[in-house]
Amino acid sequence: MKAVIMTAPGSPEVLQLREIPNPLPPGNTELLVRLKAAGVNPIDTKLRKRGTFYPDQMPAILGCDGAGVVEAVGSAVTRFRVGDEVYFCNGGIGDRQGNYAEFTTVDERFVALKPKSVSFIEAAAAPLVLITAWEALYERGRLEPGEKVLIHAGAGGVGHVAIQLAKLKGADVCTTISSQQKADFVKDLGVDYAINYQQTDFVKAILDWTNGEGVDLAFDTVGGETFERTFPAIRIYGDIVTILQPKAETNWKVARQRNLRIGLELMLTPKMQGMVEVLEHHGEILSECGKLMDDGKLKVCVNRTFGLEEVAIAHQLLEAGSMMGKLVIVNE
Repeated sequence: MKAVIMTAPGSPEVLQLREIPNPLPPGNTELLVRLKAAGVNPIDTKLRKRGTFYPDQMPAILGCDGAGVVEAVGSAVTRFRVGDEVYFCNGGIGDRQGNYAEFTTVDERFVALKPKSVSFIEAAAAPLVLITAWEALYERGRLEPGEKVLIHAGAGGVGHVAIQLAKLKGADVCTTISSQQKADFVKDLGVDYAINYQQTDFVKAILDWTNGEGVDLAFDTVGGETFERTFPAIRIYGDIVTILQPKAETNWKVARQRNLRIGLELMLTPKMQGMVEVLEHHGEILSECGKLMDDGKLKVCVNRTFGLEEVAIAHQLLEAGSMMGKLVIVNE
């Protein structure tokens, strides 16, 4: 099969398209999937640049998100049949094969049926960002109907699905963006208030929006200084959830004074720790989101697609920043 191999950490040029053996036949509870598409996520570019979580298992195939057709099933598989269209987040962090390839194997417990209303391309763009936003808002942030939520970088991959999940929960949502095009994009997703952070002090804007109280929950998808700068925009006893590692020099004074509850969201944790029950839960999240997509209540926006031979270009574009929606690798 064709696959994109990462031979060593480095620039996008370390990603090479090669012909390699097909995966072994699926184990007892595994599916062999012919991949139709694979999502590209910031974690892919970080692992390519810095090295995977398992540097002793090189070379590696990156790509956590996949969508495709079941080609074969293990002897103990009960939920899927040959020919089923599926999507999932599996592999791609260095311990097992990722989805920049034509075939892969995945345990059926971590898989969901692809929503019937979306293409393989849209399905492949979805898993990591859906699981991340779902866990951050519903589980870490304990979002309740009627609450006010700030979502940073609402036009981005995680941000644009987080907006929709927050609105589905019945929240009032504001978000930060950097252009009128992005403002129009997020308003189409249901945002109540879009703040151009390059033109406006987002903290002041949020305090004005909330009559001086601050939002109930802030979801930080940017990190760095943005994380700390957000503290005064959250109500006393409010929540902030971040998907980035807080800087060592973070000043926690305002967070402490406001009794903020800090949530850290890394949806890769169960992969790295072998937490099967949580990975099953990820499959359940995808099943629920699939129903929402088929009901027309949730969508994942694809910015651009690439062939397997263009993975390096996709990485370059993602690393350039200011991305709207998702990038996807397509197998012809």
